[in-house]
Parts: sequence; structure tokens; C-alpha cells
Amino acid sequence: MSHTGPNLQPPAPEHVTALVRAALEEDAAREDATVAYLELDGAPLRAEIRVADEVAVSGTGVAREVFRQVDSSVSFEAPLADGARARAGDVLVSLHGSARSILCAERTALNFLQRMCGIASLTARYVRAVAGTGVTILDTRKTVPLWRELDKYAVRCGGARNHRRDLHAMVLIKENHVRAAGGHDAALGRIVRAPRAAFVELEVDSPDFLDAVLASPASARIDRVMLDNFAPADVRAAVARIGAWRRAGDGRRLEVEVSGGIVLETIGEFALPGVDYISVGALTHSPPAASMSLDVL
Repeated sequence: MSHTGPNLQPPAPEHVTALVRAALEEDAAREDATVAYLELDGAPLRAEIRVADEVAVSGTGVAREVFRQVDSSVSFEAPLADGARARAGDVLVSLHGSARSILCAERTALNFLQRMCGIASLTARYVRAVAGTGVTILDTRKTVPLWRELDKYAVRCGGARNHRRDLHAMVLIKENHVRAAGGHDAALGRIVRAPRAAFVELEVDSPDFLDAVLASPASARIDRVMLDNFAPADVRAAVARIGAWRRAGDGRRLEVEVSGGIVLETIGEFALPGVDYISVGALTHSPPAASMSLDVL
């Protein structure tokens, strides 16, 4: 299946370069004892990376950087763009170069590709599960340390959107912030007194807290509520209360995000009218690695 992927903003090149360099050093890729033992030096080699299952493609640019750093003379061709969908057996990468270079770079390149395609593929399944509902799938900050740009890029390749990239990106008041502020009422008071922010999201942990938010002047400062660990019936009731609040007031749109323990098997129960976003930590904290291999031809 060969088609052009969406117009995706790739990870910063300097970040990819540094991450690949560290990964190659970790694997001692330039000191492969087996390659040296078998005297596999500059002999020309052709190889392909093929997928065993249907995947959403992500990470080909990172894999290209792996081979470039090991040996810039290796020919690297990726027939499928990031964001495309590959069928089982499709070629992700075609390689031509020295045996030493290809074999030394093999595992590092596959590690990047398998994780990034795994994230993109799992994300695509969640996106398909809510297709036609108007709900947008978001990721979270539950990423591998130092891999966040790659993890979040892979989510975009799968068709979802990124939540905040880091703690500086936006104001997101979560349960522990509320507790640290002194509880629900104290936190709402702080929101009223706080300087205006470009965007404020508030995690709501119960229907009672939602009612308190909607009755408070703080609601004028809040752009989105995150309904955390709500059952589907509670989400439906919450959306109805928010709709009534909006109609009774100035009609201002209060976005609704649902989060907390939502899995592929249950996400359809939460993709209800009035829900704007569902955030899913599993996209990046526990994706299965995509099945693929590098085979010498």
C-alpha cells in the first residue's frame, strides 16, 4: 500500500541527531565483535526492512539518520511516507551498502522503527474506533524519557493530536494541584484571582466538583474540563449539565475532555455527543512494538 502520508511536522533534526548518536553509542554499533570476527567489512550488501503486520508508518526519517551516522554512503530508500499505512509484507526500507555498516546499524534502526510504528499503529486503532463521532483522540505526557518528541510525532502519524508537550505549554490543573491548593473551593478561588492565561484546563474528579465549577466565577477562566475516571453514564450527565450551563449563561463553549483508564474495547462508550477529546495514556506508555525485521537479500 503506497501512498503519501499527511503533512506532518517531524521531530527537530538536532534532537533526532543527538538521540540517534546516543543510541548508537549505547549499542557500541561501531565496535561490533561479530562483524569483526567474520571479517564482514566493505562487502556490498542489499537488505530490506519488511513489516509482518499492517502498520501505520512512523520513524523512517529517524532510521535514515541511524544509517547516515554509521555510514553516509549507505543507500536508504523508504517507499512509504510516515503517516502512510503499510500492509503485511510491505517494504519499509530498502538498503544497499557495506555489510559492516548495515549490520552494525540494524538493531538501533529497528528499535526506533518498531516503537514508533507501534505507537502510530495503536493510535490509528483508537482513531478508527471513534470515527464519525466528532471526538478527537489525544495523547498524554506518559512517554519514554527523552523520547517525547518521537513518541508524540508517532501519535500524529497515527492520526491523533498531541496534548501539551510539557509543563510549560499550558495550564492544566490536576487533582494534586487542587489538593496542594487546599481543596476544591480553595483551588477555584485561586483560579479567580490568578492572572489571565492563554488556556486553562481543569481536571474534575467528581460530578459534585463539576457542579461547583459551573456555579463558580472561576468557570469564566476555564477553557476545558477534564472528566477524569468518570463512568460513561456520568460523562453523559456531565455533558448535559455543561450544555444547560452554557444555554443559561452567555453561550460560551466549555470544551470537554474525558480521561482515565479508557481502553480500545470501551472507548466507544465514552465517545458521546458533547465530548470533544478523549486522552489515552496507553498510546505512548504501553504500545506493542510493531513486528518487522531486516533481512539480507
